Amino acid sequence: MSDETLLRIAILIAGLFVVGAIVFFGRPRKPGQGRRLPRDGQGEDARREPTLGEQMESGLAESGTPVGEATTQAELELFDRTLDGSAGGELGRRVSDEFDKIVTLYLAARAGEKLHGPDIVVAAEKAGLVYGYMGVFHRLVEQQSDRGPVFSVANIMKPGNFDMANIQELETPAIAFFLTLPAPVSALDAWETMLPTAERMAELLGGIVLDEQRNNLGRQRIGHIREELRAYDRQREAPSLTRPARW
Repeated sequence: MSDETLLRIAILIAGLFVVGAIVFFGRPRKPGQGRRLPRDGQGEDARREPTLGEQMESGLAESGTPVGEATTQAELELFDRTLDGSAGGELGRRVSDEFDKIVTLYLAARAGEKLHGPDIVVAAEKAGLVYGYMGVFHRLVEQQSDRGPVFSVANIMKPGNFDMANIQELETPAIAFFLTLPAPVSALDAWETMLPTAERMAELLGGIVLDEQRNNLGRQRIGHIREELRAYDRQREAPSLTRPARW
């Protein structure tokens, strides 16, 4: 099997992880899932949290394209194009295609609204991101861009990238922040870089930061993620501490 074939398979597998998350957004929630009970003095007219599945279904329904089919095919096409780096150059390309964990956050527009391309570009620049590989934004290690991205930011709508030639017309219900591990820094340090960036961009864009289950990202969930990543870092260090003794 040629090196090119192996690379294509590796990138396709990586794409399927992102595809799974995107397709998940296209499925409607079960009744009552993720809903908060109204507080005293609040009823059904209280402000709703954004439901990305509904927004994506609505947008794709207008084009007559099934949600799952559109997102899956578009993502596979995007990852296929990245084989030759044609979707944005090499800046932000991972040093290795091997990974064992992905941590995802979403920055969503509020209900009934959209995020607009020019605003996303300005917010990304203010948050210290650079545009590059796969046509998406990346956070790089300062003065060490050759080590690959700490995390990346993609569009959840097909084909997943940000087409600068048509950025004025771009509208999307949300963008995805994804941290692919191992990263050029520790998992916890990468998270502590990604979270403030997502929060800063949410502030600039008037959006809301959601977790991987598209629920509001609260302190408890943040704490759980930090513990998971501490455990991941410890596990990565463990082999060097528990090597079998030589006989």
